[in-house]
Amino acid sequence: MEEKTKSVSQKKGITQIVKRNMYKWHRILGILTVIPVILWTCSGLSHPIIAHWFKLTIAHEYSKPAPLKVEEIKLSLNEVLSKNGIYSLKNFRLISFNGKTYYQVKNRKNELTYFSATDGKVLPDGERLYAVWLARYFLGDSTSKVTSVAQISSFTDEYKYVNRYLPVWKVSLDRKDGMDMYVETGHSRLANYNDTSRKVFLWVFSNLHSYEFLAKITNNTFRYIVILIFSSIVIFSTLSGIVIYGFLWKKFKKPVAGQRLSFLRRNHRSIGIATALVTFTFMGSGAYHATRKFKPDDRINYIFEPEIKVKDLRIAPHLLPLNWAEVSNFSLTRFNDHTYYQVYMLKKENDSWKKQQVAQAETMFKGKDKQLKPELDYYDAATGKLLQDGAMEHSYSLVKHFVAQSAADGDAACCEMMANAQADQSAPLIVSSSAYLSKFDTEYGFINKRLPVIKIALSTPEHLTYYLEPATGMMAAKIQDGDRREGLSFAVFHKFLLVDFAGKNFRDFFTAMAAFGVLVVSLTGLVLFIRMK
Repeated sequence: MEEKTKSVSQKKGITQIVKRNMYKWHRILGILTVIPVILWTCSGLSHPIIAHWFKLTIAHEYSKPAPLKVEEIKLSLNEVLSKNGIYSLKNFRLISFNGKTYYQVKNRKNELTYFSATDGKVLPDGERLYAVWLARYFLGDSTSKVTSVAQISSFTDEYKYVNRYLPVWKVSLDRKDGMDMYVETGHSRLANYNDTSRKVFLWVFSNLHSYEFLAKITNNTFRYIVILIFSSIVIFSTLSGIVIYGFLWKKFKKPVAGQRLSFLRRNHRSIGIATALVTFTFMGSGAYHATRKFKPDDRINYIFEPEIKVKDLRIAPHLLPLNWAEVSNFSLTRFNDHTYYQVYMLKKENDSWKKQQVAQAETMFKGKDKQLKPELDYYDAATGKLLQDGAMEHSYSLVKHFVAQSAADGDAACCEMMANAQADQSAPLIVSSSAYLSKFDTEYGFINKRLPVIKIALSTPEHLTYYLEPATGMMAAKIQDGDRREGLSFAVFHKFLLVDFAGKNFRDFFTAMAAFGVLVVSLTGLVLFIRMK
């Protein structure tokens, strides 16, 4: 009986020690992360504030396709190239600006040169002139003075990797809002735009939310390790708070004699319990998101745009059997030992994809706005014959190229596929499904930027799926099951997309209030720590 009493007494003693120290542990864990949490919540709150109270409006957010001005095209592509002694190129397009039409030619060094479609003469400083014209067109400002024009060949603090496009031109204008326009001349696209308030927001969010300052003084690996450590401590601090304020409140609710902290403690407890779930979702999804960042996103390195010999362009574009009232542009590509003209059509009655997909594409910046989607046909540059399902054939060849490139870079999934293909040289990659996408969806979201794209899903254990942009020969995205899980986690638990049914405004308000609740808990906890020290 004495031994049993002693055992019970020991257990009670251990329990009392745990209870006595748990509050201490909670305070230590909380103070270790109070600054990171305040930074995270404040910078997170800035996102909906910028989106709703400092929202930018510009005249145009995309370049609307229009029929070619055939009357201004006096010389064919072959004549212009021959006249200028050009025997190879990577691509070309026809563009019109400042009242004239030009051939935009990309050489083997990826440089763009502009030749008049009337006399074939080079337009001096054509890239800069076209970049300024595009910037003014998108912004709807033809009068403000241009203060600087610079080509951006790598991502910067103000033009981040999430914008995807490179190279781009940065055009700054002398305006009260300090507007900078980023344009991609190669496909006449708006890449991004920042006024003074957005520049401040980018700095705040980058340094206080993503801790990019750590990457600058160390590296990305260290940055994400720090984020994971802080996130883990916050999760444990929240757990200990739930235990203390949810289950053991009677043990801790009485303030120390002489201290008047009941109001702070009571509100710290109630708000903490109320926001515990969203704290878990913010920290858990953020930590999971960080674990996927240790492997760099290198999609921008995946592009296949081979050099094309002018002698292979036996059929000039103007000799193709086309309805010129429906042609918006041309470009070139080469695959399967054939060179093809990519012909962009404004509309087309008989298109197998049109039966399956919407004929409109979302713009980069506004999900509700639509732009006319040009159809894309492929004509053999040697024979002038139409290639059926040309964009699909092109995309399939791109996938094979990118699979081989991934295998060379050490990608495990692609290495497995390449090994199987080498065992049977006649065995093609097994495609489980393919589709043409003209708008973003849950898997291929707005963050990927490029549209329209071809989706090709391969039969692999991880359901490897490629998204290709035929217009550029680029890999827009490569997604596996692990990416899908993380993307779903971040969308649901960090951005609260589950409440999207009530509208974006409500979702932003809900997210802001959740972050504000976590901020209040952190601030009251900090005050309690200081006053009870």
